[in-house]
Amino acid sequence: MAALLRLAPLCVGLLLTAGCGSRETPVAAANRTGTLLMSNAAEPKDLDPQSITAYTDARIIFALFEGLTALDEPTNQVVPAGAKSWEPSPDGLTWIFHLDPNGRWSNGDPVTAADFVYSYRRILNPAYASEYVYMLWPLKNAQAYSSGSLKDPTQIGVQAVDNLTLRLTLEEPCPWLLALTTHQSWFPVHRATVEKFNGGNRQGTAWTKPENFVGNGPFVLKEWQPNSHITVTRVPGYREAAQVKLNRIVFYPIENPATEEAGFRAGQFHVTSTLPPDKIATYRAEAPGKLRSNPQLATYYVTFNVTKPPLHLPKVRRALTLAIDRAGISDKLLQGSRTPARSLVPPNTAGYTSRVQIPDDFAGARALLAEAGYPGGRGLPEIELQIGGGSTSRQIYETIQETWRRELGVNVTLVQLEQKTLFENAKNMAFQASSSGWVGDYVEPNTFLDLYLTGGSNNHTGWSNAEYDRLIRESQRTYDNKARQELQQKAEAILLAEVPIAPTLHTNGNYLIDPAVHGWTPSILGLNRYLNIELKP
Repeated sequence: MAALLRLAPLCVGLLLTAGCGSRETPVAAANRTGTLLMSNAAEPKDLDPQSITAYTDARIIFALFEGLTALDEPTNQVVPAGAKSWEPSPDGLTWIFHLDPNGRWSNGDPVTAADFVYSYRRILNPAYASEYVYMLWPLKNAQAYSSGSLKDPTQIGVQAVDNLTLRLTLEEPCPWLLALTTHQSWFPVHRATVEKFNGGNRQGTAWTKPENFVGNGPFVLKEWQPNSHITVTRVPGYREAAQVKLNRIVFYPIENPATEEAGFRAGQFHVTSTLPPDKIATYRAEAPGKLRSNPQLATYYVTFNVTKPPLHLPKVRRALTLAIDRAGISDKLLQGSRTPARSLVPPNTAGYTSRVQIPDDFAGARALLAEAGYPGGRGLPEIELQIGGGSTSRQIYETIQETWRRELGVNVTLVQLEQKTLFENAKNMAFQASSSGWVGDYVEPNTFLDLYLTGGSNNHTGWSNAEYDRLIRESQRTYDNKARQELQQKAEAILLAEVPIAPTLHTNGNYLIDPAVHGWTPSILGLNRYLNIELKP
């Protein structure tokens, strides 16, 4: 979900000039003004919560908006946010949410149930074409409307009972509905602002520019200098204003982890997005208080476009999948900062660990490639692998590239792209193979497994399997956890047999944090609401 973006020239200028002629670092100055300085790895696609898909974009969105519920960082439990309470019907098909009467948009307007009705209809509008539209499919008639077979949006299962009461009616019981509502696709948008700039059924309009922006989160967009920085400032009228200790946050899109680390040492950032693996041992030994290594629900993998030869052949895909030295990459290249991924779903996700595990099996890979008609790689066309920015990403895929050449005789060309271009190519399936990753949207195996449903808006493989679809659909309406996970096990076994993706690594959140930052609580999803964070030099 999160690839890295190239270092922007304006950011380079910032790093080079800060400190020249002044002994006070940006961090020291920011401590006095209550300004958190964060390196965020990538320039956002947009700041519309219903259109973004990148984890790095969501890190900004969570400062600007909130949904009905939120994920409590230390416990990973769903807690009230825009809604102060809720209750389901006995059959689990109807949910009543009671909004916090203190909820306000950043322009002072009250947040109402009608705002959620409008927003949910908007993301489900086929013309809007959100890649996360499926997140709202548990609502009655939502999938039918988003597919265009139902034309009347009033038939979607979302109604405003009154200004502060929202009713959600489901197609069938959904075991993780409350977790879904913590996701940015369920966040509301301000109707008058969106429609003033023709954003009702279109992405990428001017309503997300700082001079036009209205959100309902603890911060509001103040400045957006593309490829340089984004500044958000505290909203005095936020419903839980007493929990907001920071005055502002500045996000910098920096691609190169080495540049991030150098900037951190120079006092440019309070928090980095990541850390070069070769620096981990040094910080463990010399500055352990500045190093964080937190569990994160994430998997990195190679995506195969199964519509393009030779990757339309399952044996070729499986040969490539088996011929990855995951343990070597994890232990030697990455200093143990990530772990080998032998399944799509990370181990112990809500108690689920895949029974099927992909081995590193070079002999088996060579045999499969020969069975596919390419013994020793002879006759196999060169494969192009598109990868994200950043030196660490390149090192990982150069290692995989060399292993495929040495063990299989397969020639691979690496093409390094900016995150926006990589994502756009994936969306349009304009690639043969692509570096990919997914950070869980909620703590449940389904957040990974439903990616590969036939026609799914985040299924960029072209792969389709009717039995896989059936098992996942059945699991989504199965309340019993043991029975649901058994269905998910069978589905993941199909996925790992046909390998439209090659899992490579699971990750921890490895990053640096300045000792002046107090109240920073890590989350397994890697997202923070920025509440109760203080700067104490």
